[in-house]
Amino acid sequence: MATGTEVLRMLRPNGGWVIYGDDFDGIQFLECEPLTKKEFEDGFAKVDAWKAEEQAKAQVKKSEAEAKLAALGLSLEDLKALGLG
Repeated sequence: MATGTEVLRMLRPNGGWVIYGDDFDGIQFLECEPLTKKEFEDGFAKVDAWKAEEQAKAQVKKSEAEAKLAALGLSLEDLKALGLG
């Protein structure tokens, strides 16, 4: 689950805000355009979706790397034994 800080980092990446806790009432907009409460609350789903997408991409890359190792006749244990994993 996303945090309020993660939501603000995604929606206002250049900063200009402070948040106490994870709810809208804990935000102080100092040097940036304020968000609406709805934008903030909708941001939680956006961050969670982005995290899931990044995890899926990482899993694909891991699977591709494992397939390349297998094609070379190697495993993750072989890499670890060589000090590379």
